Amino acid sequence: MIFRTGIHGRQMKNLIDFDKQHRGKHQEQHTDFQKTKMSGDNPAQHLDAIPPDTLRKVQQYLKPFQLSQAKLLEVSARLNQDMVLGLGKTTHHKAAVKMLPTFVRATPDGTEKGDFLALDLGGTNFRVLHVRVVEEEQKVLKMDSQICAIPKEIMLGTGEQLFDHIAACLSDFLVSQNLKGQTLPLGFTFSFPCEQIEIDKSILIRWTKGFNCSGVEGKDVVTLLREAIHRRGDYDIGSVAMVNDTVGTMMSCGYKDQSCEIGMIIGTGTNACYMEEMRNVRRVEGEDGRMCINTEWGGFGDDGSLKDIQTEFDVEVDETSINPGVHIFEKMISGMYLGEIVRLLLVRLAEDNLLFRGRTSEALRTPFTFETKFISEIEEQDDGLVNTRRILTELGLEREPVDCAVVRLVCETISQRSADLCAAALATIGNRIRTNRGLSHLKTTVGVDGTVYRKHPKFSEKLRATVRRLAPECDITFLVSEDGSGKGAAMVTAVAQRLAHQSRLLEDSDGEVREEEEEEDE
Repeated sequence: MIFRTGIHGRQMKNLIDFDKQHRGKHQEQHTDFQKTKMSGDNPAQHLDAIPPDTLRKVQQYLKPFQLSQAKLLEVSARLNQDMVLGLGKTTHHKAAVKMLPTFVRATPDGTEKGDFLALDLGGTNFRVLHVRVVEEEQKVLKMDSQICAIPKEIMLGTGEQLFDHIAACLSDFLVSQNLKGQTLPLGFTFSFPCEQIEIDKSILIRWTKGFNCSGVEGKDVVTLLREAIHRRGDYDIGSVAMVNDTVGTMMSCGYKDQSCEIGMIIGTGTNACYMEEMRNVRRVEGEDGRMCINTEWGGFGDDGSLKDIQTEFDVEVDETSINPGVHIFEKMISGMYLGEIVRLLLVRLAEDNLLFRGRTSEALRTPFTFETKFISEIEEQDDGLVNTRRILTELGLEREPVDCAVVRLVCETISQRSADLCAAALATIGNRIRTNRGLSHLKTTVGVDGTVYRKHPKFSEKLRATVRRLAPECDITFLVSEDGSGKGAAMVTAVAQRLAHQSRLLEDSDGEVREEEEEEDE
């Protein structure tokens, strides 16, 4: 499952506000400001407000963030090397990029159908969903859902209490949906650090996010759920598929677009998954077919491999975080940290008399007060200047037109680097799939989710443009996921059920052949 970094209270508020205030704000793209080797575009008009000498000095601070195409290709090659280590049987334990097998062995083929349950547990609330897959319409429909709270005493109680509570809420939901008499398959998104052993077996490594239920760590959470349901005795569930949220993102798009074989999240954190050839998955028996691999690419660089592109500001963000040295790549590109990188830059520019007449404010000097959502607001095409003035005023800063222009330039630089590094990592996966299959050209789709991708007005276009430059042999389409942890979890279960059914049919036909051979021998 996904390994998430911890969240400070202020960070959590920032991220909640970011999601609320930016829902549905995709804007038209406009010309990129950078004159880097990657873009070659003309500077944006707002740079005219910055005197040449000031601009030159500001650019000295921003230059380390502006990565050339050659450097991004180098980063991409390093990630591929780390992915190979993560897939290796003897090298996995020391790999920064963990490449976890998910035991999801296929993507949707369009023949999946039926009713499914989905359970999404990852915080102080959990969701139960009824999902219907309609083959004729090629649609995954959320029939209904229910959010259930988990009281603090249960979060800190016994594992039996927790799973009894989940089983009770699931029972209430089945009654409300008139499904109590049916035994439906269930997709279980359990967003805590786990070691997945099979599609229906996942061992909790440790609790995070404020949970500390006794008797669960080291145990299979599917077994604990089934035992709680059996203790009730008033309903049952069918087959269970454990689902990582990134895999759910890919699978939720895969029914609509069956060429979707990559999932990517770029939001609070970042991660990706993709369909790898089984012959390369050394930790799982078997050579034939493919398996979805949860890369955990947020850990790229944890072994020091990205030190040459880490700026002094990245180092400070890492060293002052609650988990220094962990998730280096994530700290350079995800929504948890982008605003803080900008804040540190603004403080330094002010200290060097390049901003705000050399003055800062208490708010600007306070960690995580420059929220990641501010970057999106400042970069909006039509309202960017108005938003910049408002944000700087709220932070207690006296600003002139030149200050607004410099702040915008800083924001654009940081979001561009985020998109560039994300593109480099995605190009690695695209090129890996292409070369694995011996193709000269790959056409594929990425199912994508996350607030940075969805809400930043230019991020998606920046990402697409850089991917095209870094992986010209890969024609990559992006499809925004709809409810990866709900619909996607149900789709993982639907595919697993289809494969199991096909396997049973194959076994039956093998038996018929053997009977015929025996009759002939007689």
